[in-house]
Amino acid sequence: MSARAARLRATVPALLPLSEAGLPELLGRPGRRLLAQRTDDALVVQPLDDAFAPAGERVRLPAPWPRRRGTWAVAPDASLAVFAGVHALRAVEPSGAVRWEIRHGCWYGACREMHASYEEYGDSEDHRYPEGGSAGFSVDGKLVWAHVRGPLSTGELSPDTIDEWLLLDAGDGRVLARADAQAAAAGSFHLAHPTDPWQMGLSIGEGQDGAPLRWGRWDGERLAVEYVEGDLALMSVSPSGERLMTVTHDQDALAVRDPSGAVVEGLEWDAESSLPRHPDAEPDNDEALPYWDWAGGFLDETTLIGSTVEGDEEWGEGRHWIVETEGARTPVQISYPAPVGSRPPVALEGGGWVTAAESGDALYVWELG
Repeated sequence: MSARAARLRATVPALLPLSEAGLPELLGRPGRRLLAQRTDDALVVQPLDDAFAPAGERVRLPAPWPRRRGTWAVAPDASLAVFAGVHALRAVEPSGAVRWEIRHGCWYGACREMHASYEEYGDSEDHRYPEGGSAGFSVDGKLVWAHVRGPLSTGELSPDTIDEWLLLDAGDGRVLARADAQAAAAGSFHLAHPTDPWQMGLSIGEGQDGAPLRWGRWDGERLAVEYVEGDLALMSVSPSGERLMTVTHDQDALAVRDPSGAVVEGLEWDAESSLPRHPDAEPDNDEALPYWDWAGGFLDETTLIGSTVEGDEEWGEGRHWIVETEGARTPVQISYPAPVGSRPPVALEGGGWVTAAESGDALYVWELG
């Protein structure tokens, strides 16, 4: 099988060692690149130029609880971080000032308390492994979309609401709109529309139970939610915002869809029929059949990157794939000048993709050669 060569564009050193922080992440679009890393007591952010070199002062946003107790999002200009925790959303400025806080139901399933602070449950054995939600900034940084466990401290949508999807003013935390997420999440993440701040994608994981996908549109007064049918993990939004890349919950199929969830004609790839087995896999072993990772994204409007790292790891080096939505449309394996480790690729807004060094001490930015 022919291969597509990858060319190294940049090596980006981590801000902190893995002994002190989580893996580094590259965020943002050209002109507003950020390198971010979460420690137990802060989110550390370094603005980058378009060559992925440091540009400006490093920003430290103090965190209200340990990193394993929630998720985070940072504004495009690094002026604000929103920490999505077990009992609240908290927006924190670099000075450490709390700009706003929204309290909500506890993400530990058996708990029905409205906690006032992290200290109420931080040392509790039964709150050690809660479920969780997420937050995401709009592309212009003026709105925050947040997935929380209901109810809010100010009330609830209905007695049957478990998870809520909120739209907030990033400046003051005002709740602009609320919707029933119609899910019972174990976790979630947001993907912003690349040009329209009034649209957002929400990918929800319910563990073994499923993977609900939601697409939200706000018109200034009303939040309309598309409850996409099927169990689909949202991986990426195309540069135009008109196409979504999804992988099924069972990891059988990668597809390009419109925001309603409909597959764009001919743009679905079943792993078993479109991908070869790993070259070192046992030919008659059904467990050696390839399957897609929940990873990848759009490199441009018509080119995707996906991977089969999880399924390949038993047989050898994990594989990454280029998938064209025009022409032959057959997935083609990417060849690298050196091994890239065991983690799946992350598509980079504005083109290219990122892999992480096994040590966690650097990110590598790639493009097609």
